[in-house]
Amino acid sequence: MNKLVFGSSEDMHELADKSVHLVVTSPPYFNAPFDYPDLFDTYDQFLNLMRKVAKEIKRVLDDGRIACFVCDDTLVNGSKFPVVADITRIFFEEGFKYRDKIVWVKPEGYIRISRRSGVMLQHPYPMYFYPDNLQESILIFQNGNFDYSKIPNSIKEESKINLDEWSKDKWFLSVWKITNVLPFSNRLEKGIAAFPEEIAYRLIKLFSYKGETVLDPFLGSGTTLKVALDLGRKAVGYELDLELLDVIKEKLGIGKQARLVDAEQFDIVIRDDAKHLRKELQRRITEQKSVTKKTEK
Repeated sequence: MNKLVFGSSEDMHELADKSVHLVVTSPPYFNAPFDYPDLFDTYDQFLNLMRKVAKEIKRVLDDGRIACFVCDDTLVNGSKFPVVADITRIFFEEGFKYRDKIVWVKPEGYIRISRRSGVMLQHPYPMYFYPDNLQESILIFQNGNFDYSKIPNSIKEESKINLDEWSKDKWFLSVWKITNVLPFSNRLEKGIAAFPEEIAYRLIKLFSYKGETVLDPFLGSGTTLKVALDLGRKAVGYELDLELLDVIKEKLGIGKQARLVDAEQFDIVIRDDAKHLRKELQRRITEQKSVTKKTEK
């Protein structure tokens, strides 16, 4: 059964121990001005959330299986917070193996000159340098050792990776060059920090078998679940913001015969701890952009 739970993934009591085979997610970027302004009161509050979610992932993730976190260090009001290092430390302390890190590089043409790099244009002298960011990290953690002999040969063959695709798109590198989700005004994920389907596609193909369960504890617009369903996996997602329900249903095609995923195939749970966040975040983002434009004049 596929499942959508609206509530915090600090508590995933709806899932049994060791019932998940892969986690692919992107947590909220700590108070990022153009995505999640003032979502957390403090950085420690953000890290406490990450630790609680890590504990729950440790419980629900099967032995030897993988948890992938798409994240990046975050710049807030001139201060940079070491999100990548701290999430790595938390998962390591909670008993995961730190298996790998992939660097996701975005096309240079889609990155505008920011206030950081603009400082150098105004002051072309040593000590004024701040780079524009073209990359994010894909952290890969493993819950102990994997027993390869547990997978039947028929499932292995059915889930076999296309080596031509693997080679052509250079999946084998620790740097993946993938175009980010572009901010078109009419896109479904407007106002949502969604990562591209290609990232979920590669991770699900590389770290799960057909028929297995993929979890996204910070669901957002539902990208991970959409790709999981497309690839013949079961899908489970947790999302705190109830205002994203319609966006997720649209992306997953719930109730539409074209995708053969109807409401009866998805268990949708709305818990008391679900919140209404999107409109308030959008208001804060609009205010932040207004302030930025004024300071740049």
